[in-house]
Amino acid sequence: MEANNRGTGRLPAAFLTPGSSSFMDFLGAHSPDMLPGNRKLPEGVVEAPHGTTIVAATFPGGVVLAGDRRATMGNMIAQRDIEKVFPADEYSAVGIAGTAGLAVEMVKLFQLELEHFEKVEGTTLSLEGKANRLSTMIRSNLGMAMQGLAVVPLFAGYDEAKEKGRIFSYDVTGGRSEEHGYAATGSGSIFARGSMKKLFRPDLTEGQATTLVVQALYDAADDDSATGGPDLYRHIYPIVTVITDEGFRRLTDDESQELARTVTNRRLEQPDGPRAALL
Repeated sequence: MEANNRGTGRLPAAFLTPGSSSFMDFLGAHSPDMLPGNRKLPEGVVEAPHGTTIVAATFPGGVVLAGDRRATMGNMIAQRDIEKVFPADEYSAVGIAGTAGLAVEMVKLFQLELEHFEKVEGTTLSLEGKANRLSTMIRSNLGMAMQGLAVVPLFAGYDEAKEKGRIFSYDVTGGRSEEHGYAATGSGSIFARGSMKKLFRPDLTEGQATTLVVQALYDAADDDSATGGPDLYRHIYPIVTVITDEGFRRLTDDESQELARTVTNRRLEQPDGPRAALL
């Protein structure tokens, strides 16, 4: 910011000048160096913790978004209890996969973007508008993504206009796709998606949808070493969130524990998980 009014009790002029309702545009105009995509990387290979698997599934009345708790750095487990699912606002959430530090920073900027828009415009963005704003942020990170520091989130929310839950996936260039029914991203996504493909039904209850995503994360952890399954000994369980017309809700630790233990106990009888009918 050009002017320093510290101690005067006045805001810098930049804050008093009418402009865009986009917080990213505001930063780009007044402090472009604070935008993640404008930072210079050191030469050479950068080893950074990576978040792994995020899954989502819709049900009549809402959507469930969940993530495992493992972060990896090469062939090492960097963290066992990382949080990868965050509320974006009251009716939407983001699950992160890719470079963990950059992804968390992007989520915080996205939260500010939505809050800034609401304060300036006096209304909230539509769910489609939120998905588009996130797409722009991912695209601004393309330079880092080309150097191996990609951020590939999954965005889900309740569309108040259409009265249903919706899911949006992205690629590293910011390309956005709406997913129908279920979706997954991250290193274990291929296994999680295969699991949900056989178990998903359009008429799932909220409880069944939460069970579905935990089953999918279990299957992903079973085949992908970068995805962490429920850790019963350390009491580390997947983060499971639900978004309905009542807003965002994260399952409590007790609820997540009960859900994970139920799935794990059933796996003692069926190690490969529930069977889908052939016909």
